[in-house]
Amino acid sequence: MANTPTGSPLDPEKLPTTTFSTAHTDSTHSNPSHDGTTTPSQHPHHHYGSRARANIRSFFHPSGKRIHVATDPIEAESLRRRLQAQLPTDPAEEFDILISGTPEHLEAVRHAQTHHEGRRHELSKRHAEIWTQFADVQGELDALSGELGRITEHGVKLDAHFDRFGYSAHIKSYDDASPNESGTTTPRRASSETTSLSGKEGEVYATPLKFFKVPVVRQYFHKGILWRASGYEEVQSFELFVDLLYVGIIAVNGDAASEHPTWLSLLQFVKIWNDMAMIIAWFETDDIFQRLSVLFLLACLFGYTTNIVSGFEHTYSSLIWFYLTARLYMCGYLILCAWLIPMIRYVMFYQIALTFISSAIWIGSIYVEWPNQLALIWIALTLDILFQGMYFVFAIWLEQAGGKWQAWAEANLAFMPALNIEHRVERTSAFVTLVFGYTVVAMLYQTTTPSLDAFFGKAILGLIQAFAFNWLYFEIDASNITLHAIRRHKWSAMIWTLSHLPFIMSFVLGGGALARLVLATDTEDAHVEMLTETYQHRSEEHVASGIRWFYSAGFGVALLCMTLISLSHIHKSPTNIRFPKKKRLAYRIAVAIVLILLPLAENLNSLELVGTVTALVLFLLLCELWACSCTGAKLVGRDKQCKYMGACRKKDLMKLVRDGGGVEVLGKVSREKGGGLGVAPM
Repeated sequence: MANTPTGSPLDPEKLPTTTFSTAHTDSTHSNPSHDGTTTPSQHPHHHYGSRARANIRSFFHPSGKRIHVATDPIEAESLRRRLQAQLPTDPAEEFDILISGTPEHLEAVRHAQTHHEGRRHELSKRHAEIWTQFADVQGELDALSGELGRITEHGVKLDAHFDRFGYSAHIKSYDDASPNESGTTTPRRASSETTSLSGKEGEVYATPLKFFKVPVVRQYFHKGILWRASGYEEVQSFELFVDLLYVGIIAVNGDAASEHPTWLSLLQFVKIWNDMAMIIAWFETDDIFQRLSVLFLLACLFGYTTNIVSGFEHTYSSLIWFYLTARLYMCGYLILCAWLIPMIRYVMFYQIALTFISSAIWIGSIYVEWPNQLALIWIALTLDILFQGMYFVFAIWLEQAGGKWQAWAEANLAFMPALNIEHRVERTSAFVTLVFGYTVVAMLYQTTTPSLDAFFGKAILGLIQAFAFNWLYFEIDASNITLHAIRRHKWSAMIWTLSHLPFIMSFVLGGGALARLVLATDTEDAHVEMLTETYQHRSEEHVASGIRWFYSAGFGVALLCMTLISLSHIHKSPTNIRFPKKKRLAYRIAVAIVLILLPLAENLNSLELVGTVTALVLFLLLCELWACSCTGAKLVGRDKQCKYMGACRKKDLMKLVRDGGGVEVLGKVSREKGGGLGVAPM
């Protein structure tokens, strides 16, 4: 390790510059200047403020020596040999090497800092007028550099967002951690600030969780611009916990529908989780009150689930009261948000009014006799599902009406909360994955005979169907997207959102019916004695017509909904693609229609029905994979050769060559101890 340099001090007017290293460069390339000193390589754009955050790789000590900074002793030795070979043996070109973070390095930097502070004070006295002008210019440059850094930093974050969901010029980001920077500010910014409990300087032990914090709007529309938080919003752990309970509700709904396959069982698919998901996506609180609220809503959801099976016979009133308790509790939270966040107050009033109206209709349905009760149920379902996100439609209508209505809308609806696209897509994808997983779990059974029978064959065919649907949804429809439906247009966003509801409902119906078909004993190699006692009670000798319709038509409607979801996106379309998207989706529509009409073939037993559906789904998957490929593309192998790189000693390399192995030399021989060659297989 080198010592702190000493020697004669340099002239403060002619002290050479310091060399910086950033994340974009591994080393500094010095260029000779007109006076013989060395300066860093020039770049077309200077970020003055970023120099303070860069690592100093070399600097001139007041003694006259250039100090080079190495990260470890190995790099120090390598750097010393390279500099001794490059620099002439001239006392004026003396240098020394210090290892970063050592006491010698710290002492040298402090010595240089003290020296430069003295130079600054001397120059400010000697050239007072010029110094004042220079300080003003430097202050402006620092301010502009900070603004440029903020813009580029947010630009990088938005670039990743645009790469995934498509570009839009009407999106900007705000940063809660920079209240003094230009740009818009998040509503009630101070409410989202947290205090860290620290020990030593720079060591953060914990971030305390407060009991209640004023909600902060995650993102919002304002004058045609979507303002979103610059940070990435992850799906929280309790949201996944909530989704797991939803899967339990799906399981109960699917079993109840398949046990009594009538059109009335479709009404059991009432969804009460939309409000919770929307509020979590709108507001950021991250406090104890939010978690307790989620726990209370889960309790209501649990009580709702326990009353589903007998909902239209004995427990309808209990089912509705659990449902309304959750809805009205969330309505109370919206009232609190309307009071705490005035800028979105009228959007909250819309949701509150909608909740009160639908709740009144639900309460009325308890006291209305069957079948008049159905009219109120469908009206309330329409309000709860379709009208939740229609507030922006009313805002557009008011603006187009002109006059006092337009003035009122501009004054009171200038800010409207928006859903975070990453959060919504990831939450929806996670839920769809759970739905696909439920279908597989529902087919599981226990056998008493160690043989491959018809039960096992139907279960494997069902597994193939679920895997094919998962492939179509995630690997074909949700990949290679140029512009996501939520980003494309408000109507495409609505189609994408609303299509997922019938898609999930129909697929759950199909999956529940498939579980019944797996246990059916209407084939030759399927006997009820082969099942354990638990599954013998669920087995049926004759498959009901409703089961056939739920199974085939359910999967057919799911394919049609997936077609709408795919059409709502704009996908990348290479010029040499085999089939454009619209023609490819025409095959999907045709297969969906065949599936919907397949129950008309009543002569098919359960194995033949499941096998036919599997063949149709696999045919569709292969057609879409072929249609998405490009002409001339290789179906086997890689377009580019894969190379594995590593270090190899000379004698091992010679042995490999003698044995007939092919390698490509990627680097030159290192003369250092333990050095070798960089090689890769040919």
